[in-house]
Amino acid sequence: MDKKEKNDNLKIILDDPLNLSLNQIRRLLNNMSSSEIAHALESSPPKQRDLLFSLLKTEEEGDVLSELGEEIQQDLISNISNEELGEAVKKLELDEIVDILQNLPEERMKTILSNMSKVDRKRIEMGLTFQENTAGGLLNTDVISVRPNNSINEVISYLRDQGKLPENTDKIFVVNNDNEYLGELSISEIITSNPSMIVREIMDTEILPINADLDDKEVATLFERNDLISSSVIDESGKLIGRITIDDVVDVIREDADQNLLGMAGVAEDTFAPPGRAAKSRVFWLSLNLITAFIAASTINIFQDVIDKIVYLAVLMPIVASMGGVAATQTLTIVLRGLTLEQINSSNIKWLFKRELAVSILNGIVLSILVGIITYAWFQDWTIALLISCALVINLISSVVAGILVPLILRKFNQDPAIGGSVVVTTVTDVIGFFSFLGLATIYLI
Repeated sequence: MDKKEKNDNLKIILDDPLNLSLNQIRRLLNNMSSSEIAHALESSPPKQRDLLFSLLKTEEEGDVLSELGEEIQQDLISNISNEELGEAVKKLELDEIVDILQNLPEERMKTILSNMSKVDRKRIEMGLTFQENTAGGLLNTDVISVRPNNSINEVISYLRDQGKLPENTDKIFVVNNDNEYLGELSISEIITSNPSMIVREIMDTEILPINADLDDKEVATLFERNDLISSSVIDESGKLIGRITIDDVVDVIREDADQNLLGMAGVAEDTFAPPGRAAKSRVFWLSLNLITAFIAASTINIFQDVIDKIVYLAVLMPIVASMGGVAATQTLTIVLRGLTLEQINSSNIKWLFKRELAVSILNGIVLSILVGIITYAWFQDWTIALLISCALVINLISSVVAGILVPLILRKFNQDPAIGGSVVVTTVTDVIGFFSFLGLATIYLI
């Protein structure tokens, strides 16, 4: 089946699956990959989603579940039995099984594990000991290891005996008799080396393994910087316990980008989540924003007398606050990107601050002249035009301070700056914008 036909099948299912017969839907699903089915589920409202998932075979459910986001995944799992779930996940890779099971209620997880074979249960319990957002939470145990005194000919024979190598196998690992990591050996090196050579002679000992407790975002950074396809994972004693592959790292990068995007708006929900759940996930940040709005309003109230005397100020003051908020968001976005990519550190933050300050001053000069001219043309008052121009420059400079310091402070206190940063910087620029404009007006107009 070509790509166009697959896309057509996906479109048919997404358009209106409830108008298709069950047999028609089954035929369409049979011609789709697990990732395509997962996309169809994520793109469907709850009723259609439940219908599509119910038509999958048990052996297909595990692959599809592993492709889904946590919220949708858990919703679907809540509707199937422990026996069905255990059967569905048993052929998945270790990290995929762990991702699914670790979000279940403890009693349900124990029940599912008790129904598994001793070997599978031990393997999964080992994976569950690691924190979710660490290298240990990403690892698979499908590693191939050899000893340093093996010949290349013995290694080739051993690989052939495997029948089929694990996916994304670009290297194998070298360990001693205690399973302690010593180095790695690329498949290309094995193929091109003299069969009589010893592993010790050609193995690479300079590439360091990843510690199981390393944060998954740091793992993604290591893969990106070193162009890795796979990497070994060791425990605290230096023993090889598994490997991480590029497909798992891509998932981390995608999830992190998704969380950052949603977090900036204070949203963390499935696109088609029910109204009650969606409202619950948003109400906290809306409430926080309401509090900050009252803070900004109280700043305006301080200058109620001057606003009563010069009504023009009420018309113009949103301009200053709005420009500051947009400028702060621009700086905040740059800083969040730098923090995510680990480009910002103590050695370059001063340079970045100076750069953003210079940008704000240049933009402030240009925009203040423009705003001043428009204000004069509008109200025929050079004093007000000059005051709003000065207030605009002040607020643009404050936007830089807020846009840089707020995410750094939040990060220092182990808070996600992507989630709370935008609310805080907007409040700061609103308050300073109102205070600077109305304060200058109070001094020079009253």
